[in-house]
Amino acid sequence: MGRAGIEPATVACAVTAALGYLLAHELHVEGVWSEGFAAGAVLTMLADAMMPEAFEHGGKTVGLFTVLGYLVAAVLSVAQ
Repeated sequence: MGRAGIEPATVACAVTAALGYLLAHELHVEGVWSEGFAAGAVLTMLADAMMPEAFEHGGKTVGLFTVLGYLVAAVLSVAQ
């Protein structure tokens, strides 16, 4: 990167998160729908920012372990 300051994508993520929170609060959306949306957002951020480098260093198994991690998180969430 080489430059100081906040990246535009970081600002966009923060603004989008705040808008999503406000929208969910106004629509009284809670529970599974909010968690599912948040999980999708996190997975999107991982896929865009971190996974290309992970695939470069770890190979194709990175995708499998990512999906398994989300599966474990979903099972634990449901079991709660």
